Amino acid sequence: MKRTFWVYILTSTSGTLYVGMSNDIFRRSFEHREKVSEGFSSKYDCDRLVYYETFDDVRKAINREKELKGWTRRKKIALIEGV
Repeated sequence: MKRTFWVYILTSTSGTLYVGMSNDIFRRSFEHREKVSEGFSSKYDCDRLVYYETFDDVRKAINREKELKGWTRRKKIALIEGV
C-alpha cells in the first residue's frame, strides 16, 4: 500500500507561519482549525492552509519539513506566492 506524507505551511490572520508534516493532511488541518492540541499553531491561531507538498517517503518529508523550518520568513513567503 502506497503511503502519502504532506509537508505543509499554515498561517494565521496576523501572518504568523507554521510548518508541519503529516500523513493525513485533512485530519491534521481539522485539528489545527479546532485547536485540538496545545502548541505553537494553537497559541498563534495558525489555521489556514496556504501551501503543501506531497511525498511517498517519510524520510524525504521529514527532511523537507526541517529544511523549510530553517528558511527565513521571506523565503517561505516567496515559496507560497510562487504557486
